[in-house]
Amino acid sequence: MSGVRYFILIIALLFSAPMARAAGLDRVLLLHSFGTDYSPWDETATSFRDELFKLSPGPIDLYEASIFTMRFEKPQEEGPLVEYLRALFSGHNLDLIVAMGGPAVSFAQRHRSSLFPNTPMLMTGVANQRVDKTAITANDTVVGLSLDLQEYIRNILRLRPETENIFVIIGNSQLEQYWLSDLRRGYQTFANRVNFSWSNNLPFADILKKAASLPPQSSIFYFLLTIDAGGIPHVQGQALAALREVANAPIFGFGDYEMGYGIVGGPLNPTDALGRRAAGVAVRILKGETPSDIKTPPMKFGAPIYDWRELKRWNISEAMLPTDSIIRFRQPTLWEQYSWQIGLVAGVLLAQTGLIVYGFIQNRRRRMAEESLAESEERVTFTAAAVNVGLWHYTRSTDQFWVTEHCRIIFKLGPGVPFSRDTLLRLVHPDEQKTVTAMLAEPSGGGPSVVREFRIVLPDGQIRWIRSRTHSSSEYKKVPDRVSGLFIDLTDQKAAENEAAIQRLELAHLMRVSVLGELSGAIAHELNQPLTAILSNAQAALQLLTSQTPDLEEIRDAVGDIVHEDNRAGEVIKRIHGFLKKGQSKTEAVDINDLTESTISLLHSELITRQINVDLNLTQGLPTVLGDPIQLQQVILNILMNAMDAMISTPSSRRRLAICTGLNRNGLVEVSIHDSGTGIKPADESRLFEPFYTTKDHGLGLGLALCSSIVEAHGGKVHLTNHIDGGAIAALSLPAERFRLAAE
Repeated sequence: MSGVRYFILIIALLFSAPMARAAGLDRVLLLHSFGTDYSPWDETATSFRDELFKLSPGPIDLYEASIFTMRFEKPQEEGPLVEYLRALFSGHNLDLIVAMGGPAVSFAQRHRSSLFPNTPMLMTGVANQRVDKTAITANDTVVGLSLDLQEYIRNILRLRPETENIFVIIGNSQLEQYWLSDLRRGYQTFANRVNFSWSNNLPFADILKKAASLPPQSSIFYFLLTIDAGGIPHVQGQALAALREVANAPIFGFGDYEMGYGIVGGPLNPTDALGRRAAGVAVRILKGETPSDIKTPPMKFGAPIYDWRELKRWNISEAMLPTDSIIRFRQPTLWEQYSWQIGLVAGVLLAQTGLIVYGFIQNRRRRMAEESLAESEERVTFTAAAVNVGLWHYTRSTDQFWVTEHCRIIFKLGPGVPFSRDTLLRLVHPDEQKTVTAMLAEPSGGGPSVVREFRIVLPDGQIRWIRSRTHSSSEYKKVPDRVSGLFIDLTDQKAAENEAAIQRLELAHLMRVSVLGELSGAIAHELNQPLTAILSNAQAALQLLTSQTPDLEEIRDAVGDIVHEDNRAGEVIKRIHGFLKKGQSKTEAVDINDLTESTISLLHSELITRQINVDLNLTQGLPTVLGDPIQLQQVILNILMNAMDAMISTPSSRRRLAICTGLNRNGLVEVSIHDSGTGIKPADESRLFEPFYTTKDHGLGLGLALCSSIVEAHGGKVHLTNHIDGGAIAALSLPAERFRLAAE
């Protein structure tokens, strides 16, 4: 039957395969272990496939085949599959073979000489110890895993030190039999601490029964279940979900693809990241690199990942987790999600309760209800005053205000002065009259809160900032034209924001002075050249004038050179003066190409001194951006300086900066700077923009933090990532002027 099945597959695929290779088309064969739906390889294959199509500069013709024979017990059944692959690709050259998973790698290595003797091969989705090192050729490379099998058990004992029994879930295929011996041998270290039981000789129904009846102080380690002892194949997600339904002990898993299916978590096999890394290597091979020259270190566990729901289910404290842990699926409490809504509803309910009690209680208890309501109002008023908030209602039909005492304090109104619409408008700054009028004219009916800010001028001439939050509710049946809200005094906050802005400008100016201090030698050299030329031409002109018949044409050329070099020196001084300029931020239309070129000119001598080549690719016709040119130039200059510093240890022949401008896929104007330095270390990625965090020996840690705040104030973003070809790439993206004005 198997031979007939393979014959049918051969015929179907031969008719569906393209008969001739298109120009520039790369053919890739992806060999799956067991089948396309078996974990963990299907997750790795998915990320590999997506990343391959994204990174490849040209079209990819991707074929996929599965090593079904690894499900069978008789090795001679591989014959039809070998013949099928040989017949399928007879006369159709492949550019790359990708073996996904241990079974596929073993199959490819066994039959390489007869199937693909000269085709480059990439082996991935496999632990390095599963690869036959003696069979690796110059046309082979490995992007594998380094699995610390004992770390899985250490994680269980770290989170549940009371564990006495561990039930290891593992299947009975050839692959799982291989791992079973490794697990038994590696876990002898824990023999004196816990008892291990194994599922390799159990069908899945018996595995479920045992998981439901484990003794106290037990844990479950779900390693791999592709085929059980009954010969039944299993999809990992479905098997895990069924196991979670009946298990009486927490389940710990093998890979990150199992997150969300019932495992607690811990150090996990990085299947998705492995696929992306393998795709990067595949693209390098398709571009012509020799596979054996590509040395890729095996991937290790990343930061431990845990499922918040499983931690709560099994009462595992987060204090037991490693400090660098990542917690997923955390569910915010109702208070965290709806704190102000709950407070608002509670206030409304309290008021409604007071009204109901007031209307229906007996007359003899009316006085007590009124006193209770007054006491409740006093507490609300006191609470609002404690947080510097004044509450108010305004009824348009009667033109009457009800306000708490703190509202009067905010507006500095004496005891005898009524709080009315006219009183409020007299205090409001003339420029803000329309804002307050709109606030009091808020339409009736339910709707979101409206926040406005305005200035008031007190009788003593002092100007203060007030924020109002108004809400018109359709629930006020008896007073449908009532507007309710609160006033908050923002004067101190505005003063603090203004002080912070001034300090940020001062810091930016000091950083610019610091950068020019670092470039002082290069600037001196930049100025020395035109000054030397001016002196030489002046001396030459004087010499010519001493002649009895001076050559006026030569003198004119010398004077012209003096003028040219003087303008050149003046431009250098102008750029330095503009960069050092101190004062208030100004907003104008900025041509990002001109700004980039002027910044590079400022660094011209420094780039020569450091032996750095610059590839400049400026997209013409870019829209202008709206911002402060001095601040934006400071951002570009700081990023360029960082990129130059990153290439200190790079050989001078390879020091190169690739600087491009253009529009990104979001329609933002972007400047990207790619260096050939050492790249960003994983430990530094999440902290690069933290103030006072630096990777330099003599850095202050303020440059990138300041750059980020400047760009965000301009409505943009700064991104720093490692480039697949080495080095780091910094991308500065800003909204075009027309979109920024429309948003504002």
